[in-house]
Amino acid sequence: MSPRRNRPKAAGSTGRSADEDPADRYGGWQSTENWRGEDWSVRHVAGASAVGKTYRCPGCDQMIASGVPHVVAWPEHAGVDDRRHWHKACWNARDRRTTQVQRSRNAPRF
Repeated sequence: MSPRRNRPKAAGSTGRSADEDPADRYGGWQSTENWRGEDWSVRHVAGASAVGKTYRCPGCDQMIASGVPHVVAWPEHAGVDDRRHWHKACWNARDRRTTQVQRSRNAPRF
């Protein structure tokens, strides 16, 4: 016997969009920022809400460990699939970073 669903699925539902997530779901707040000529939705995630998964930051190419406060950002015209998880410091320094990730000679490529 399979477990009972707590909420019935909506008829005709094809998936989630980024707008359907409540801003307080991750224990933070959401804002809109302009970067490189386009608007980005930026959601700040509290550390207590970031438990269970690890993510790779596109700013520094390092792992964001479970339980670490961070930022989730995506272009406004895009959907959930284009969300990226950034360290807060990397998001704030995104204009000062190079476009190509600098790795040492022996660093693994992911």
